[in-house]
Amino acid sequence: MEIVTEGHAKIRVQKPGKISKEMPVFYNPVMSLNRDISILLLNSINKNSMQIADPLAATGIRSIRFLKELNKNKIKIICINDNGKKAVNSIKHNLKLNKIPINKKIIVSNEDANLFLLKSSGFDYIDIDPFGTPNPFLDAACKRLARDGIIAVTATDTSALCGTFPRACLRKYWAMPKKGAVMHETGLRILVRKIQLIGAQYDKALVPIFSYSKEHYMRVFLRNWKGKNRVDEILRQHGVFNDAGPMWLGRLWDGHLAGIMYKKSLKESYNKELLKFLKLIKDESKINAIGFYDLNGICEKNNIKDLQKKAAIIGKIRKSGYKASETHFKGEGIRSDMPMAKLVKLLKNK
Repeated sequence: MEIVTEGHAKIRVQKPGKISKEMPVFYNPVMSLNRDISILLLNSINKNSMQIADPLAATGIRSIRFLKELNKNKIKIICINDNGKKAVNSIKHNLKLNKIPINKKIIVSNEDANLFLLKSSGFDYIDIDPFGTPNPFLDAACKRLARDGIIAVTATDTSALCGTFPRACLRKYWAMPKKGAVMHETGLRILVRKIQLIGAQYDKALVPIFSYSKEHYMRVFLRNWKGKNRVDEILRQHGVFNDAGPMWLGRLWDGHLAGIMYKKSLKESYNKELLKFLKLIKDESKINAIGFYDLNGICEKNNIKDLQKKAAIIGKIRKSGYKASETHFKGEGIRSDMPMAKLVKLLKNK
């Protein structure tokens, strides 16, 4: 066992040679950025006195960081749950290690995640961060998500969502993926639609406010707007793109929120990797375009031998009166509202 520091929290974990669900109590240090973003988002929204649910808490690292790093008055009650007895013991030890007493505000439980959610009266923020697909937990989470509440969902089964196993995606996410340059964005949009369809059954319109794809996982935060008419508006924005889908064709980000999160990350001196990542998302959140342009693919298809520098291309697009930015989905990608034919012409003319 060793003590690991993440953010303002310390936890005692048994670090294995390989990260897997076979760990006695699951902890993945790579997902610290996932937790950084959750904290930044909750500190950036105009919402206090929240009832927070962490149904798959494992070591309790996410909840402990919430308790230590969220702004004062953000948390009314935080419920930290795991189905494993070893995990619950770990949560209690780690709370003690961080000098956080269990009280009426902090509730630790040892239940199946779905039963834990369904037995509750509801939450303002629910974090579904499983190993693999989030599917088994979506129904209970959507049922217990409060009006104007936020559900955060992680999916690590990207091989299905990105098209390596299309039949698995069809079974699990009710859509056909497509492997290719934009597969991470289409996979994310397929995931968003699946969550929205579960919410729609309960007249909950789940609107993405922040989304991203990173390394081995996809992550989306959706805000709950109650009402049949709002749900109908959501469903009208489902469709097919790039021969994949159905998927969510609306915005993946609230641009204003993305800007606030980036400013906060600068002020609070987060690491350079996160700052760069949040700036990319801040910039592309301003552009209302489905998908992005893969510059290498376009050059190959159109027999363009010398590719200009990406910064120069973005500058030319903007000079032409269109919007453009890099995209976090792919290093060689550009998000823009410029039509393809005009972009090809621009790439050919140096």
